[in-house]
Amino acid sequence: MSRAFARPPYPTTKSFVPAACHMPLPGQAPWYPPVMVGADTLAAKLENIDYRAQALDLMNKLTPDEYTTYLKDFYAHGQRQYGADWRYADIVTVLLCLSEVLQPRTYLEIGVRRGRSACAVARKSPYVAMFLFDMWMANYAGMENPGPDFVKNELKKIGHKGPASFTDGDSHKTIPAFFTKNADAYLDIITVDGDHSEAGAAQDLCDVLPRLAIGGAVVFDDISHPAHPELNGVWKALVENDDRFSTFSYREAGYGVGFAIRKY
Repeated sequence: MSRAFARPPYPTTKSFVPAACHMPLPGQAPWYPPVMVGADTLAAKLENIDYRAQALDLMNKLTPDEYTTYLKDFYAHGQRQYGADWRYADIVTVLLCLSEVLQPRTYLEIGVRRGRSACAVARKSPYVAMFLFDMWMANYAGMENPGPDFVKNELKKIGHKGPASFTDGDSHKTIPAFFTKNADAYLDIITVDGDHSEAGAAQDLCDVLPRLAIGGAVVFDDISHPAHPELNGVWKALVENDDRFSTFSYREAGYGVGFAIRKY
């Protein structure tokens, strides 16, 4: 059983994602909180539109590796076996959906590796400003981890036209340093897919969650990974069980993925 985690303090912010929020007309009272779309709506969209085909198309445009080759076969098998009834989600299908709806202006990612997730965001939001954090550890998870120059070239293939900054180092140091330097920064979408230890993943979430814009989305990968069962408890404690978030969690197949929309 995962231990309890203290939630981070959330400063009051007026930063919001325009595509997710309603702003009252001049003179109108803001009767409701501004966020108009939550995880239920987005999960229905994720199921009803073939984001698997879009993810497959994305992977076909990127440099293949052993994992993406496997994923292509996995997608094809699931589609043949279950057709339109197959409910499947992973970090790429989720980010394609979220980016299409939210049209993020800013994106922060912890755990970049070959840049597949970043490319999913750039595919839908080509001008998004990206802040990408990784240690680019050699032979990560038994696979090549080629580094920032490789990722820059992958983003070019997808047509990314916005700025992209790459920060190398331990996210437990580089993320706090980034927010100290950028005291007013709030992000439209944040992906956390770095340190997979229980304490490390919790720290990454606690470091970024208060800097998610109202109406923005946080994505947390591997919530049903058999080698990292503790990640599910981290996600539940810090996001699923926090009323400030509207959440969706997929644990049915693969390694699982969760996303949440910040309501206030």
